[in-house]
Amino acid sequence: MKRHNWESTNMAKIAFLGLGVMGYPMAGHLVAKGHDVTVYNRTTAKAEAWAAEHGGKFGATPREAAEGAEIVLSCVGNDDDLRSVMLGDDGALAGVSSGALIVDHTTASAIVARELAEAAAAQGVGFVDAPVSGGQAGAENGQLAIMCGGSQADFDRAEPVLASYAKACERFGDVGAGQVTKMVNQVCIAGIVQGMSEGLMLAAEAGLDAKQVARLVSQGAGGSWQLANRADTMMDNHFEHGFAVNWMRKDLGIALEQAKDIGVSLPVAALVDQFYSDVQQLGGGRWDTSSLIQRLRVLKGQSIDS
Repeated sequence: MKRHNWESTNMAKIAFLGLGVMGYPMAGHLVAKGHDVTVYNRTTAKAEAWAAEHGGKFGATPREAAEGAEIVLSCVGNDDDLRSVMLGDDGALAGVSSGALIVDHTTASAIVARELAEAAAAQGVGFVDAPVSGGQAGAENGQLAIMCGGSQADFDRAEPVLASYAKACERFGDVGAGQVTKMVNQVCIAGIVQGMSEGLMLAAEAGLDAKQVARLVSQGAGGSWQLANRADTMMDNHFEHGFAVNWMRKDLGIALEQAKDIGVSLPVAALVDQFYSDVQQLGGGRWDTSSLIQRLRVLKGQSIDS
């Protein structure tokens, strides 16, 4: 295993693995900040399109993309996807040199974060789990909140690069802490969106202008980002905001499993997870998370055609 002594410069040599609705713009922000970026995507045509748009390079495998990289960033779907891009003969860990750093933006389990951190450490490679919040709009606008777990030294090294697309970035503890923080984020969103759905339905069925109600309520103690940004679109039956119900169910499943392991009760999260299952049954697996209100409309006998 070669070892590189990376220099502290404004520009870093970076590999970015995964060009979904989040990763595609995130990798673009890195190029805009002057970093040397090589991307990998399971669908090569998307990597080629990204390289043509942003002027970066692409690798045919995670290993190829990661060769020579100081920092390897990943943003894929789930635990198994993450293992597939990191491990094995074509995985990123087969390409990086000792002294490199892996930063994973996937919303995954704390278990896989610790597993990969151990595999990385065996090769002299650092690891930070760094799931993000802010959705597609946050990724496109470079305004993500990033929740990190890892050593202080690894976090300090990653933070200047993550600033390329972050509005807030904090370390919460050792590897796995970032993923647990993201679980908290998802549990909070689930409860808020269900409460909003019920409140908006109550307003509408009582004969009020639900949008007007939401505008006023958002200025008081009942206000939230979700209420300010999603109330109008919920009332307009518009559910195309990037973060799908299918992904939320994946995330809530991870949170519920973590809670079970440490003996914490999450009754509201468990209930809303089942409500999201109902939305899937309505054909809304690819609707965004604010679509919980559609379940209530069906219960009321209303049409849910957009």
